[in-house]
Amino acid sequence: MIRILLICVIATWVQAQHMDPELTVGPDQCGECHKNELAVWKETKHHKSFFDITRSEEGRQIAQKMGIKRIKRESDCLNCHFTSIPENDAIVPVAGISCESCHGPAKNWIDVHNDYGGKDMKKEDESPDHRVKRLADAIAGGMLRPDNLYLVAENCFQCHTVPNERLVNEGGHTAGSAFELVSWSQGEIRHNFLRSDTGDQNMEASANRKRMMFILGQVLDLEYSLRGTALATAKAEYAVSMAKRSKLAGLRLKKIQETQPVAQVQKIIELADSVELKLNNADALNRVADQISELGQELARSYDGSAFSALDALLPDPSTYKGSPAL
Repeated sequence: MIRILLICVIATWVQAQHMDPELTVGPDQCGECHKNELAVWKETKHHKSFFDITRSEEGRQIAQKMGIKRIKRESDCLNCHFTSIPENDAIVPVAGISCESCHGPAKNWIDVHNDYGGKDMKKEDESPDHRVKRLADAIAGGMLRPDNLYLVAENCFQCHTVPNERLVNEGGHTAGSAFELVSWSQGEIRHNFLRSDTGDQNMEASANRKRMMFILGQVLDLEYSLRGTALATAKAEYAVSMAKRSKLAGLRLKKIQETQPVAQVQKIIELADSVELKLNNADALNRVADQISELGQELARSYDGSAFSALDALLPDPSTYKGSPAL
């Protein structure tokens, strides 16, 4: 029964969204326990963006074109480039892209997720019943656990697809990055210390995990490219880029389906092929994106990657990973 309950807890999905500063605590609180993870993060572009974006010529030019006088105040930059908290009746950025950018604002779960049954209780001594309740309470508080791969990765695509038409067409911001979940997550931002027996080794994701990352990453790319296309109002750089990205994501999923047939992927492909990538088609595009999201989450719940060994031939080579972790 405990096992069944735990599976239900892990399979609980909450909607990923941009961070609410009122519920955000900042990376230093996470780092009180996750010291190795914090050390890795401090050497990443995610951390350094807090300083670099305001110093770069490109950042200043985009801000000028957008009429933004202070990048670290009320602006389109805050959601994706910074971690902000309330301070003296204002919203103040305190870090770049950080822990809560991926795992959800932590105010309502930070003191829950590491409570193993009392002040002196250790993780290895936690009872099965308490573990089930702890995980359920943390998820209810807004925690996006690594078990919920689709929702954690969703945060990546919400920003890496740059869903802001004016920012691209007027500001000159790039229309998304060439984000691929395996190669970008296993590089400099990798912080898998909890997977090691000693807790001090930064382990690469398992073969099964990488297979799931690969396939779900392509599904998310398609979902958010379609959502981006739905936002487009003018036939310009943004609309063209989002439509192209949608087509490419669909083609990659077709390649996956040829290599490793999966029922949910076939349905996703059929949905994508059923909708027109055109202006003024937001309702249809978002409806398909919503259905793809449901199928993607179903896929994530239904498989652990062990049945997808055929995908190994498609996985990115480690030499293409985005940098190397500091530890």
